[in-house]
Amino acid sequence: MTTPPKNLPLFAESVRSSESDPFHYEGLAQQAGYTLVAGVDEAGRGPLAGPVVAAAVVLSPESTLSGIQDSKKMTAKAREAAFPVILEKARAVGIGVVSPTYIDECNILRAALEAMRRAVSALDPGPDYLLVDGIHQVPFPLPQRCLKKGDRISRTISAASVLAKVYRDRIMGCYDRDYPVYGFGRNKGYGTAFHLEALKRHGPCPLHRLTFRGVS
Repeated sequence: MTTPPKNLPLFAESVRSSESDPFHYEGLAQQAGYTLVAGVDEAGRGPLAGPVVAAAVVLSPESTLSGIQDSKKMTAKAREAAFPVILEKARAVGIGVVSPTYIDECNILRAALEAMRRAVSALDPGPDYLLVDGIHQVPFPLPQRCLKKGDRISRTISAASVLAKVYRDRIMGCYDRDYPVYGFGRNKGYGTAFHLEALKRHGPCPLHRLTFRGVS
């Protein structure tokens, strides 16, 4: 793994920059000589069913995406509206999807990191630096910086969080038509009371994560 400059530590850190400067960390990377900085985030670690999805985004220098923030702070309608805007304004976008089977075989953390790796691999042009939400590196041979609550303090990571969330929600909406008894269109696979009751009555379907508590 390439080692980043000393002023760009590899490990996660707490929020230090003002949220009024959502490109603080992107700017630090650019000052260090990196030109294609990708933000990486995932969606779907907690649900009982469905895949984990990650997105990687490289923004164009002129793209501020002022309405974009942490996907969890946006309404579903706002995320859907932002989705095509990000696709239009981004210089590159990559999506990675990892199945429930992989999650059961390898555990959710490894699956999430694999989804991130796939998302980064799909970027064209490829990045030379990664800003990653969370505390774990993406298993990809690039210098990178992990940021706790990165989706709140980095606009590039925020954009990735929106893409990952919307993409996964759409997947679960499609699965809802195949397995309507679980209410995937509403709960997205999370363990709501309705979903848990459906599991008791019908048992798990092929989309369920059998190693998760509440499924078996």
